[in-house]
Amino acid sequence: MDLVDFSRDLLAETLLAAGPSASTLCTGWQTRHLAAHLVLRERLSMLNPFVRDGERQLQLMAARAEDPGAYARLVIEFREGSGARPLRWPGVDSLANLLEYFVHTEDVRRARVVWRPRRLGRSFDEKLWSQLVQRAAVLYRKAPTGIELVRPDGRRKRVHSAPRHSDAGVVEIRGGVGELVMHAHGRPRSALITLDGAPDDLAALRAFHVKI
Repeated sequence: MDLVDFSRDLLAETLLAAGPSASTLCTGWQTRHLAAHLVLRERLSMLNPFVRDGERQLQLMAARAEDPGAYARLVIEFREGSGARPLRWPGVDSLANLLEYFVHTEDVRRARVVWRPRRLGRSFDEKLWSQLVQRAAVLYRKAPTGIELVRPDGRRKRVHSAPRHSDAGVVEIRGGVGELVMHAHGRPRSALITLDGAPDDLAALRAFHVKI
């Protein structure tokens, strides 16, 4: 199965198993809000410059999805989708959705009291890594230090330089690829990573993540 199709199915199954009112790592969102976000993201499309009331629609859809039946239908709509939606077009699907689906699956899984990291296959690891290093400069664009991502196999990528006119150095963020993805997407407290750098740089990076 294609990795993005697999990830979509896994996210849908994770949402269905959790039910409509489970916690997530997304501040202020239960699983029903996350399901509404996923559906509206494709219906309205982030490619559509004329979307103005997405937040209102999300809240209305999430309110209706308090009913378990309505919630299940919402998740099924997300899983089945439509090829007519731009985010499902070939060539767009993987680039737009693979990281999105991975992170949101973990947003549900890791909001539990007890959880364990998934074991990702090599091909999945490599695809996530490829997309992460392409986007990390944007994801870390406001970081107060330089950022270098380091995998368990020793491969590394400098993805962000310290701000100009700053004395900050580089912080190495070490972890499995999935953990690096979660950290880069603003989930540092739920990512199994270690940080290596000067004490002032580590404090600055941790303070930065408290604010986001």
